[in-house]
Amino acid sequence: MAVEIPPLIKPSRLRARGGLLGECLAEFLGTFVLIAFGCGVVAMAVAALPGSGRAATPTTIFLAAGDWLLITWGWAFAVVFGVYVAGGISGAHLNPAVTLAMAVRRGFPWAKVLPYWFSQVVGALTGAALVYLVYHDAISAYDHLSPAPKVNGHTNATFSIFATFPAPYFHGGYWGPLVDQIVGTAFLLMLIAAVIDARNQAVKANLGPLVVGFVVAAVGMSYGANAGYAINPARDFGPRLFTYAAGWNSLAFPGSVPGSFSAYWWIPIVGPLIGAVVGILVYDLFIGDVLLLRAELAELPEPGRTRPVVETDEE
Repeated sequence: MAVEIPPLIKPSRLRARGGLLGECLAEFLGTFVLIAFGCGVVAMAVAALPGSGRAATPTTIFLAAGDWLLITWGWAFAVVFGVYVAGGISGAHLNPAVTLAMAVRRGFPWAKVLPYWFSQVVGALTGAALVYLVYHDAISAYDHLSPAPKVNGHTNATFSIFATFPAPYFHGGYWGPLVDQIVGTAFLLMLIAAVIDARNQAVKANLGPLVVGFVVAAVGMSYGANAGYAINPARDFGPRLFTYAAGWNSLAFPGSVPGSFSAYWWIPIVGPLIGAVVGILVYDLFIGDVLLLRAELAELPEPGRTRPVVETDEE
């Protein structure tokens, strides 16, 4: 039985949210949910589980594959519920790279790109602030007990709760992490394009957000360790802004750890933006154009055939 839900705000004041403002509010809240659960699961793995006595020591993390699976599935659920929150209003981009790709190849208005980007970054920053509020004590305990080098009392491990950095085997180089972000985001957009393409085997019954969550989990499991699979400029930049203000200083901006990497902050922004455009172009080149041609011909070949069967009348 349907229940009528009265508005919280008078309709006369609500009308302004019927257009771009409402879409930006949805992008803000959806990205907030994404980061609150995504960074929240990393806070669990890095600080809360060890600090609460659920690990070998108060600073023991990532001793088994299960630790990484906790994070990949946590981010997957974060995407699922973020998309469910905002999808009906804004399309739930929740990611500047997705917004750019939709503008390049799916007719998304270019005039909305910057407002969407701003809403996504602010939502991500606010989500990071909530995670810090909830896990402040666990983070402080980890930083206090850790023997690792510290910047203003904070370690790179607790910084990783909020933003990303490259693996040591890149030796501080840029190209490896940049390629990693391009590839990861290209897969993300290629698969999102497939999931939402009604001409292809589009997901039915409102299960699209769930499948997109599976996509993010797959990227994390296959390409996550190289550079933390940001694959989303807002997901990295918003929390990075917060951590800079909260005292992580040079770990956040310019994103440097002496002897490991330096000025890394731009990689999780530029890489995903490039990768998103590459991914959707690849999908359209290999799949989208073929689907378009078949729709125009209105003829589908039988399974196993390379061309439609042409019937002729014989006398």
